[in-house]
Amino acid sequence: EGDLGHLSTIFNHMTGELSKQRQELVRANSQLDARRRFIEATLSGISAGVLGLDHDGVVTLANRSATKLLGLPETALLGQHLAVALPEFGPALADAEAETRRERTNGEATRAVEGRERAFALQVTRERSGEIDYGFVLTFDDKGIAMRHADLREATRKAAEDTPRPL
Repeated sequence: EGDLGHLSTIFNHMTGELSKQRQELVRANSQLDARRRFIEATLSGISAGVLGLDHDGVVTLANRSATKLLGLPETALLGQHLAVALPEFGPALADAEAETRRERTNGEATRAVEGRERAFALQVTRERSGEIDYGFVLTFDDKGIAMRHADLREATRKAAEDTPRPL
């Protein structure tokens, strides 16, 4: 009764609110974890190299294809500024940083990988929401492999067109 009863009611209400907020946080964390696993699975299944960069140009993410195409371990990329880890890719990031109107810029770079010169097609996408700049996503592919895939698709399409169809 009185002040003690009032304090008890307020305390019980507060603990109920804290419990509800905790449940909401656990649910939100589970959703974020599921999204993270989905994104990781998606990135591991694509053949293009993907690098996530923070707003300063530091590599924060590298998919399996990126390390394979570059012939580098993930540890040589993560935490490094792109221009330091991959000097050949630095100009593409500089172009994207200088671009104020477009969200996406394209470029090319040549890099020695395992003793062979490789030409890469690059695309840098700026990730932002309003005034908040989250960073960049750099996708790249070996132009030689991409051209061979395009040639194979074209040859398959041509063979399909040239194959006689039963009546």
